Order: sequence, then structure tokens, then C-alpha cells
Amino acid sequence: VQLLASGGGLVQPGGSLRLSCSTSGRTADTYGFGWFRQAPGKEREFVGTISTRSPGNTWYADSVKGRFTVSRDNAKNMVDLQMTSLKPDDTAVYYCAVYRSGLVSYSGSYSDWGQGTQVTVSS
Repeated sequence: VQLLASGGGLVQPGGSLRLSCSTSGRTADTYGFGWFRQAPGKEREFVGTISTRSPGNTWYADSVKGRFTVSRDNAKNMVDLQMTSLKPDDTAVYYCAVYRSGLVSYSGSYSDWGQGTQVTVSS
């Protein structure tokens, strides 16, 4: 599976941004798609995941619950991350990846990582 993330940029605190992850290849073999982020000097952290086997099932990190939404457009082969009420702490490089098995919040449960897109929240 090949993934390509896009949509990052500079946004003011309280603003919104929508990231997109285009998917191609053997996507029918996947169990889900997830988003992670990595801020400078910090470890990669789980953001949210959507299941491809149980439509509508999503999981989120506590830090983004209620502000971020992961969705999937099967017709367009896209997985989106809608981010609202953004905070400076959300500044990071955001990555999409294929969920394979195991704990959804663990990066080792994922493969086929996309190249990442930078999100900067600053006034």
C-alpha cells in the first residue's frame, strides 16, 4: 500500500485544518488507516484511526478527542483528518499509515508510512 499525506500548513490557534492521505495498492487487505504525529524532540504519537473492516469504528488519542475526526472516502481512496480548535501543542509532522494488527495506539501496529506533512499552529 502506498500512502501520500497532504494538506499541512500554518494555522492560528483555534483554527481548523484538513489533512488528506491518498491511498493506493492493496488497500482491500488492510484493517484500518491511522494518523500519527511527531513534534521536534518527541516520540511519534498516536492521533486517530479508522477501521476498514467495521465502517464507522474510530479511535482517538485523549488529547485530540472531540477536536479531530478521521474519515474515509472509499470512492476517492482518501483518508482525511479534520482538525478543529487547534492548539500550539498540535504542531508536528503528521503521518498516515496502514493499521495491521495489535494495539491501535502503538506505532508498531502500523506499516506503509506516508512521508508526513507539517502542521504549525502559531499566531
